[in-house]
Amino acid sequence: MRKSISFIIIVAALLTGTFSAAAQFYNNPVLQSGADPWITCDGTVTEGGHYYYCSARRGGIAVGRFDNLCEPDAGQVVWRPENGQWNSTCIWAPELHKWNGRWYIVYAAGYSGPPYIHQRTGVLESVTDDPLGEYVSKGMVNTGDDPSDPSSVRWAIDMTYLQHKGKLYAIWSGWENLEPTDKTPQNLYIAEMENPWTVKSPRVLISRPDREWEICGSLPINEGPQVLCHRKNVFIVYSCGQSWLPTYKLGMLTLKKGGDPLDPDSWTKSSAPVFQGNEEIHGVGHASFTVSPDGREHYIVYHSKKGTEDGWRRDVRIQKFRFKCNGTPDFGEPQPLSEPLPLPSGTRQE
Repeated sequence: MRKSISFIIIVAALLTGTFSAAAQFYNNPVLQSGADPWITCDGTVTEGGHYYYCSARRGGIAVGRFDNLCEPDAGQVVWRPENGQWNSTCIWAPELHKWNGRWYIVYAAGYSGPPYIHQRTGVLESVTDDPLGEYVSKGMVNTGDDPSDPSSVRWAIDMTYLQHKGKLYAIWSGWENLEPTDKTPQNLYIAEMENPWTVKSPRVLISRPDREWEICGSLPINEGPQVLCHRKNVFIVYSCGQSWLPTYKLGMLTLKKGGDPLDPDSWTKSSAPVFQGNEEIHGVGHASFTVSPDGREHYIVYHSKKGTEDGWRRDVRIQKFRFKCNGTPDFGEPQPLSEPLPLPSGTRQE
């Protein structure tokens, strides 16, 4: 039915001469390869803001600036690690955030695997207010139980930030203990931060993969947490179901009204996946969220597997979603590659 409606809309528009299909629609994927996509915007594009795409690239981290949400720019490498350091290899899932007038990149890295047992989290700070400029390392984040004890640092990936009621929090995927194998369950943790690189409070466990729909295989994983705020609601949308399998999908935690983010009882887990594959689309996960150029529409940015075989051959896709009357997000289903999608509102026409 959805394909028929899209076809009718396109034909009607062409017959009336209101627009060309090529100018008013886009197709997924927006990038033919990529994983853990992070797109953020600094103000609305129609009012002079820009989108930024942050990714691991060529042994470092790249940032691209662009104005058309459907045409992400992989950009240029803004930072490379020194050789022989804890963060020299296995750079995963970087994110770009703005805090107190500076840009920060949070990323995971570690000594080369397999096994991938050395992943830790690091932070970079921009030297100027230009996110495409130079960055300096602020070191490794203490993701253990004692912020004052460097030896308590634990395996940690996919860190992101929550700014809530004047406080800064970090949320990440990690291991309970140091382990000799990467076949170790991953949980979601949160801690209050003094700044983007300094932990202020002990980590708090807020989610472990304890639902059947989260596991879907031999290794229980919660990872890729992303913050989604709408009005007074705070959500953490996370990935589960094993990234190398077609069962990769998104679950969600909701912060209770007036709840303390550091209190595990303040978070409620969705009773089912909030975004998952179908017969045509497989392994959707590690999403980020942004808005249309005019700020009127909401978009999910996610990666998807190119096939059903085990592995990490993925591309990057975007699609519009909405919020329900109760304030919760409705992501719908992944839309097939054959379906033309209307351009985000406010997209500038060339």
